[in-house]
Amino acid sequence: MPPTPTPQQVRRALARAERGAALDVAEATALLAATGEDLDRLTAAAAKVRDAGLVAAGRERTITYSPKVFIPITRLCRDRCHYCTFVETPAQAAREGREPFLSPDEILQIASEGAKLGCLEALFTLGDRPEERWPEAREWLESRGYDSTLAYVRAMAIRVLEETGLLPHLNPGVMSWEELNRLKPVSPSMGMMLETTSRRLFETKGEAHFGSPDKDPAVRLRVLEDAGRLSIPFTSGLLVGIGETLAERAETIFALRRISRAYGGLQEVIVQNFRAKPDTAMRHADDLGLDEYRAAIAVTRLVLGPKDRVQAPPNLVDLAECRALLDAGVDDWGGVSPLTPDHVNPERPWPSLEALRRLTAEAGYELRPRLTVHPEYVVAGLRQGGGAWLDPRVFAHVAALAGPDGLAAPGVRPRPGVAWQEPDGGLASVGRTDLHASIDTEGRTHDRREDFDTVYGDWDAVRAAAQTTGAPAVLHAEGAQALRAAEKDPGNLSDEHAYTLMTAEGDLLREVTRLADALRREAVGDDVTYIVNRNINFTNVCYVGCRFCAFAQRRTDADAYSLSYEEVADRAQEAWELGATEVCMQGGIDPQLPATAYFDLVAAVKQRVPEMHVHAFSPMEIVNGTARTGLSIEDFLIKVREAGLGSIPGTAAEILDDEVRWVLTKGKLPARTWIEIIGTAHRLGIPTTSTMMYGHVDNPRHWVGHLRVLSRIQDAALESGGRGFTEFVPLPFVHNSAPIYLAGAARPGPTLRDNLAVHAMARIMLHGRIRNIQTSWVKLGVDGTRAMLQAGANDLGGTLMEETISRMAGSEYGSAKTVEEIAEIAAGIDRPVRERTTLYGER
Repeated sequence: MPPTPTPQQVRRALARAERGAALDVAEATALLAATGEDLDRLTAAAAKVRDAGLVAAGRERTITYSPKVFIPITRLCRDRCHYCTFVETPAQAAREGREPFLSPDEILQIASEGAKLGCLEALFTLGDRPEERWPEAREWLESRGYDSTLAYVRAMAIRVLEETGLLPHLNPGVMSWEELNRLKPVSPSMGMMLETTSRRLFETKGEAHFGSPDKDPAVRLRVLEDAGRLSIPFTSGLLVGIGETLAERAETIFALRRISRAYGGLQEVIVQNFRAKPDTAMRHADDLGLDEYRAAIAVTRLVLGPKDRVQAPPNLVDLAECRALLDAGVDDWGGVSPLTPDHVNPERPWPSLEALRRLTAEAGYELRPRLTVHPEYVVAGLRQGGGAWLDPRVFAHVAALAGPDGLAAPGVRPRPGVAWQEPDGGLASVGRTDLHASIDTEGRTHDRREDFDTVYGDWDAVRAAAQTTGAPAVLHAEGAQALRAAEKDPGNLSDEHAYTLMTAEGDLLREVTRLADALRREAVGDDVTYIVNRNINFTNVCYVGCRFCAFAQRRTDADAYSLSYEEVADRAQEAWELGATEVCMQGGIDPQLPATAYFDLVAAVKQRVPEMHVHAFSPMEIVNGTARTGLSIEDFLIKVREAGLGSIPGTAAEILDDEVRWVLTKGKLPARTWIEIIGTAHRLGIPTTSTMMYGHVDNPRHWVGHLRVLSRIQDAALESGGRGFTEFVPLPFVHNSAPIYLAGAARPGPTLRDNLAVHAMARIMLHGRIRNIQTSWVKLGVDGTRAMLQAGANDLGGTLMEETISRMAGSEYGSAKTVEEIAEIAAGIDRPVRERTTLYGER
């Protein structure tokens, strides 16, 4: 065990804390050991920071709590935490006369009784994925039509919203990005305690988290990061006194601070003290002492700063001791129930609200009720009609209970009967639809969004991460040797050889492009192909927060627009009459799209122009569609194909490496989900394109890795007899108006060398797999496009007629080409042109 900090170390750190200096992990560790007069000074410093934060938030001397009911959906769990009495086995439940899960009637009865008593929150608590350990849980769910515990939780959250008006706060434990995305529309907030970042407690036999797969600190941190990327108001915290060292405790606090600063979605941090319980493996462990608890709260407050909310449960100490917690810097008491016990700590009843209010008043503060989602997010939602933080399907429920300051409206009671699902209906035409006439040549009326400094996360953290992802790799091989390997077996280069050729310059680069051009001629001949098509960006309203995207707007922004189904069909018909055979439809992730919007958009085009090929919806849009409809990826794709979808654009890929994706995109789908969607489409016989956007915070190592991923996906498609990818499209990063560039975190796009290397290496590494390599005239211009056509590319893509995304990012090369202009590009390098269909058939 590490040595206890000395009194001198404590006082040095304390002096810095009192001056308002930023603390490091070592100083926080020292302060966690404070006692006596030092502890009193520490808590006074923390309380001062708390008070400053309340003033800045407009809630001077206000302490909050959430009036709630505690709904234990199930006590079954696949984990074996050594301190937990909440969890039971199916046999224990049967002996007590309980089924594995609360029934819908039982859940609604608890919620309804809580609503009558003035509760506003329904806290759903449960064990992690019990169906993966207990057959009884799986059988109970399947017999009622649910394929997982989370599916049941989602359904019950909707019923509680609609039938009682209470706001669900979901605590289902570890969830994937996809599961979080699926639950966001039914719950204003969610939560999961981090507890500790100590791997020792997880990996060492006999320690608190040994044998509990969901208590892996890396897994739990990933959940917090995914929730932040999805803009979910999320509760987390640390469990103090379960065997962690002071240094491990400090590291946990700093991990929570990192999450909070990076994404802005950590709505509160709970500092919870361990209390030993009978009949558990840790029944003989000592309870956390009050002084140690005070120190943990105070250090958490000092490290997190004034903006973050710090909570301590008032029932886990004696009522008289609550004053000490308040003096240590808490500003929230968490959920307090007039009806249900704390099922995780049933031996510790809630204090009465009157007693808690009196104690808070004696300390000089007013106790006020809040909603399950904290006021900062409520106020943002009230300004933006839900905005990024609150899905529109729950926003109406939140707004019904909120006052203008984001806290609970005085005297408010839940209102049952408010529908959860938005009404079925068309896609309304909103905002600027005369895009070419109304937006300046830079593509927008302002150079950046009004919420530029907040919507994308912490720019300092982004800039720091970009320095890491953009660093060059160290792989290297002799150039001539790598070139010989490529000539012998281009599609199966080693990583070392591929990286060497991807970073080639001078004579070696000329040899690489020569080889790529020869492979192009061998694979597809000399024809330069193109398609007459129209891009229809049906909405630019998007709340994902991609840091490279200048296209996205909030619904309230001056440049925001959405096309109606009729307008989309009109544009498709106009394109058909001008000779187009394809429309490519993509749009922003607008939370107010109707649930059936994607199906209806395709149907609108096919009903108006039955012969038109519909190439539509990025994997990110497909994820959004699954979340909105409740369908699986496969069922969603089948349904949209039945509506008339012909193929899918493989956009939203950017770089298929999450190290880069989370710097570049904040809230976009993980690489594994992109791969799953594309693989599912291929398995269903739906062809897709593939893309890579490069030249931002990436480096050639990522480009090689990305092409490797595409190769594996295509190999699987070809082995199963499918077509898979129709083409690969390298997309140079257009930096001019990209937020991540304006913030100084990204490079100004790729160089000519980069462009030549990427196009050539794509032809080489994908040889025998993907026949067509497309080059983007929108992003490269005529001269750049001709250079790429001599470095392995064979396709010019579409005439487009409208290409809003690149134009708004600052592309200088227009948004449409005539057939004559396309032919001129090819003629400049003495190559014939040929019009093609989406699937590269003759026209």
